[in-house]
Amino acid sequence: MSPPRTDTTHSRRLPLVVTADEGLLDDLLRLAALGGTDVDLAADPVAARSRHSGAPFVLVGVDQAAAYLRARLPRRPRLILVGRAGQDQPWQVAELLGAKHVAILPAAEPWLVDRFTDLHVGDRVPAVAIGVVGGRGGAGASVLAGGLAVTAARRGLRSLLIDADPLGGGLDLVLGWEQLGGLRWPALADSDGRLDPAALAGALPSRGDLGLLSWDRGAPLPLPASTMTAAIDAARRERDLIVLDLPRRPDDAAIAAMHAADQIFVLVPAELRATAAAARVVAGIQGHCPNLSLVVRGPAPGQLSAREIARSLGLPLAGALRPEPRISRGLERGDAPGSSGSGALAELCQRIVAGLADRAAAP
Repeated sequence: MSPPRTDTTHSRRLPLVVTADEGLLDDLLRLAALGGTDVDLAADPVAARSRHSGAPFVLVGVDQAAAYLRARLPRRPRLILVGRAGQDQPWQVAELLGAKHVAILPAAEPWLVDRFTDLHVGDRVPAVAIGVVGGRGGAGASVLAGGLAVTAARRGLRSLLIDADPLGGGLDLVLGWEQLGGLRWPALADSDGRLDPAALAGALPSRGDLGLLSWDRGAPLPLPASTMTAAIDAARRERDLIVLDLPRRPDDAAIAAMHAADQIFVLVPAELRATAAAARVVAGIQGHCPNLSLVVRGPAPGQLSAREIARSLGLPLAGALRPEPRISRGLERGDAPGSSGSGALAELCQRIVAGLADRAAAP
């Protein structure tokens, strides 16, 4: 049975807007919509009195500041005075009102959108973000990452697979989605560090509950760490699970992804040299994400066991994979890893995703 989705439709308290300035009201309604929430409206402080104390925060237009003082409404936290550039700066009246913030439009628009979005996010559990990295080159980290994302989507979890390796060739090839339209990283490289969750989700390549943010086959572009962070933050608000395919030699954006990850799985072939290489990778990652787990991939030419490798690396063992030649054949045909629901990879992914779902559902 698929896990229940988080209910985001239950009734919730709405932010209260107090203004009779129609232009300002239009701006605030637009910003609230960008932040994914509705607002409660009052033309003046008298009309606002009954709803004033119960609102999560209150935005008072400069046009109502004097009336607000006269109404003698009780002081409250999270009161924001809102005005426009070119008006007399209302710093003194803000202090009299007890307003902790003064938002001057249009400069404060991104900040206000974030306030509305934070309220919206409070209605649901943010997505869990996990990373996958290879202990050495060719370990198969991209295949494991793809399998985890595909498996989560098969369980009914809204999942996003993020390609944090600009030299990896593009995760759309792993899923067989290279012909699927939608945004890739180069289209977001010049973003200002803030992305609208719903707009991003609608623009990415997707099928069912699975979305993808991948590199294309063009020349690698420098991706700012702020863009990676913004993409992950936006995905946390729209998805249930984020899977990050991480490079062994991270750039600034990949380091930002590691910091955002709740857990990282290190995939190591069952070989002595691969284990030695993985020790260096683990040492480099632990400063960014201390919650690491190990996945060992067979075969083991020297009979090195998964538990021995875990012991030498000092990591908990999340599971082991036996050879599956059919996965390589399936990738050549465009079959996404784990899509059949059977085999060692699919079984491991099902176990990991079930554990993550249980953890997210725990109080």
